[in-house]
Amino acid sequence: MTEGTAEPKGRGAEPFAAAAGLVERSAAAYAAAVPVAPQDDGFFGPASVTWRVSADLSAPVAGLRALMVQALHPLAMAGVDQHSDWRKDPVGRLAATSAYEVTVTFGDRASARRVAQRVRAIHEHVRGVDTVTGQPYAAGDPALLLWVHAALVDSALAASALFGAPLTDADADAYVGEMTVAAELLGVPHEMVPASVAALERYIAGVRPHLRRTAAAAESMGYLLDPQAARPRPADTTLPRSPAQLAGPTAQLAGPTAQQRQRGDRYAAHDRRDR
Repeated sequence: MTEGTAEPKGRGAEPFAAAAGLVERSAAAYAAAVPVAPQDDGFFGPASVTWRVSADLSAPVAGLRALMVQALHPLAMAGVDQHSDWRKDPVGRLAATSAYEVTVTFGDRASARRVAQRVRAIHEHVRGVDTVTGQPYAAGDPALLLWVHAALVDSALAASALFGAPLTDADADAYVGEMTVAAELLGVPHEMVPASVAALERYIAGVRPHLRRTAAAAESMGYLLDPQAARPRPADTTLPRSPAQLAGPTAQLAGPTAQQRQRGDRYAAHDRRDR
């Protein structure tokens, strides 16, 4: 701000207020997610790699990256776009999603099964036709659930490698293997779920040609990257070609510098081949 000019009252505080609202609601959701007196250590436990990864300071970045990667699947994004009120209350949706993940990760087994069953019941009513591809979708489709799961696990590995405490190859494989139960809780058959880093990479490589940055995906990504300036962007049939223009750690993970430093980013590599 130059001398002699005045910033509009309250304008500079808007981004901080939005962030504070997300933190406050997420904290409340976290507090309610895990039982005060759990019956057991849940599906993972304090000795698991999953607890270590989920408690790492890089976890919030991983969560945001996961949401952006998940949005690139047109059928998964269509379900959110057509059946969710995220535009009216994006903070509430983020907080609810975070609370679910916290319960499955740190809650006891009964709590994890309860919230998973609740989500499965909701998924029964989420059906429709994607206006971009013309294909029908169902939120309970194991193939779509697997994409959402894989994006989350892959993002945790990427964020940990770049911003957190890097995992050894053995721990990375253990994390992917431990997390298979999270997909199974939502109805993905055990045999479909990648149980190692190599299997996860093969799976993502197989899905990669079907990914699209639809208008709905671009809008959701815009909000995640900059809630104050988010606005719809033109639809495209490919991934963003200039990820370096995106700001912040989450955007950095979506670009060529992300897992290239540790394990190689499938998305960035594909974009470079397309140039």
